[in-house]
Amino acid sequence: MRVLAVDYGSRRTGLAVTDPLQIIVSGLATVETVNLDAYIREYMQVEKVQKIVIGYPVHKDGNPTKLVPVIEKFADGLKKDFPALDIVYHDESFSSQHAREVIMASGAKKKKRRDKALVDKVSAVLILQDYLKH
Repeated sequence: MRVLAVDYGSRRTGLAVTDPLQIIVSGLATVETVNLDAYIREYMQVEKVQKIVIGYPVHKDGNPTKLVPVIEKFADGLKKDFPALDIVYHDESFSSQHAREVIMASGAKKKKRRDKALVDKVSAVLILQDYLKH
């Protein structure tokens, strides 16, 4: 079964997923956040997902950002819709910054580096990789 990662954003949300053996992490999609619930429902009908890892944003001082209550409400909705699903939070500190660095190091052209949807997807990949590593 797969593990799905969510880098929740107010406008766009990046998604990443493992292979069924949970060895390889790949970027899945960047979805408009208003369409996120429907996207996940559709995905879960096609793929078996064991766990959802949701990025948990905190400030440098460790306090949660203003987006946390919205993220927690989203997670509560998932728990209600999929009670057997394991849902966990994982620190996403600096994931967007690290994603930009990864994209730049990949040799992507300037236009591609400015693609915020790509940054969101790569951020979800980094969150999931870090979660699996720990």
